[in-house]
Amino acid sequence: MSTAKTALIIGASRGLGLGLVQRLLEDGWQVTATVRNPHKAEALQALGKVQIEQLDMDDQQAVIALSQKLKDQVFDLLFVNAGVKGPDNQLPGHATLAEVGQLFFTNAVAPINLAQRFVGQIRKDSGVLAFMSSVLGSVTMPDAPELALYKASKAALNSMTNSFVTQLGQKLTVLSLHPGWVKTDMGGEGADIDVETSTRGLIAQVNAYTGKGGHHFVNYKGETIPW
Repeated sequence: MSTAKTALIIGASRGLGLGLVQRLLEDGWQVTATVRNPHKAEALQALGKVQIEQLDMDDQQAVIALSQKLKDQVFDLLFVNAGVKGPDNQLPGHATLAEVGQLFFTNAVAPINLAQRFVGQIRKDSGVLAFMSSVLGSVTMPDAPELALYKASKAALNSMTNSFVTQLGQKLTVLSLHPGWVKTDMGGEGADIDVETSTRGLIAQVNAYTGKGGHHFVNYKGETIPW
């Protein structure tokens, strides 16, 4: 019998992160999942066989501590899902320095900080590093101007990921994934698809790109998104 694949999901208390854990468990993976607040992780705990770790991705010391705690583990998938929408009013003149700084740090800088810490634990040749990006991060596509700051933060994540990939000394498959417009707290009830449809598609892309190498910007259906 083959050994179960292993995944580390960053930001899994609800929404897409929770859905990713659920899909992977259904597929027989062993999953470690992080949450900022373990007291709000009832839905994750209810899934059963999940190793739950506390992590605020913005806290560099916490990231270092977690990497030390998990240093003996090797992951077939590291999926960085955590992110924030930012201020309600995203017209640049209305956002404060603190709001913009928080948005860009959480959405663009912190995910790469974390990836740098854990990249050595992704399985050689076949492992996948995935970031939850967004089609809104495409500079080519001028959709949703009312989310200008969020869009810019996802474009920044794509750019940071690109820089990170060019500095890697190993062959690694890196995915910047668009989950679709999903019925979550962030996406709202008017969204196109449910969490199960999105996360099943995202896992399908992880499986499809395993071992291929390179950096790919695709949606949950496997369609390439222009940078």
